[in-house]
Amino acid sequence: MANSRQFFNHRLHSLLGLFPVGAFLLVHLTVNYQATKGAEAFNRAAGTMESIPFLLFAEFLFIYLPLLFHAIYGLYYAFQSKNNVRNYGYFRNQMFMWQRITGVFTLIFVAWHVWETRIQIALGNVELNYDMMANILSNPVMVVFYVLGVLAAVFHLSNGIWSFLVHWGITIGPRSQRIATYFTMIVFVLVSFVGLRAVAAFIQ
Repeated sequence: MANSRQFFNHRLHSLLGLFPVGAFLLVHLTVNYQATKGAEAFNRAAGTMESIPFLLFAEFLFIYLPLLFHAIYGLYYAFQSKNNVRNYGYFRNQMFMWQRITGVFTLIFVAWHVWETRIQIALGNVELNYDMMANILSNPVMVVFYVLGVLAAVFHLSNGIWSFLVHWGITIGPRSQRIATYFTMIVFVLVSFVGLRAVAAFIQ
């Protein structure tokens, strides 16, 4: 019974990491990427997102609650699991180690980012616009923190896609798993480019 529950939780954890949490990350980076076209373009894109009906309810239901489960179970799994060289080999164990490291760092980064943006907006201390992010990234320390945060989040998503494909029985054999590795590497490079270009667009 315990093994069945763990199997279900592990599958749910990997699923929520992609849908909706991973999907939201892609949308969020795409919106931020509009800053490369200028402040007005970003403000329009952010305003469009803010105009979604029942936004706060949707954020809690489709972002914060899935993210909370993914984070809590992910932390539990990260500190309970051990590398298994015999089953997965050196490279996969390295990826598993970095998945745990980037998961913890991404959680810290997301918590800080939510505090600096969504919570401050809710408190009425700032407005959601280009200047909000430009002010945050006027601090060189925050630039480094955000660059590392974006890279950690994108790596965690990219490698999480590989894990999802394995755990859901989509890639079973070594060949399909090797192809999935190349695919997720491409995802990491492309999405990292979008994320880092977005960060750079707010630096004045």
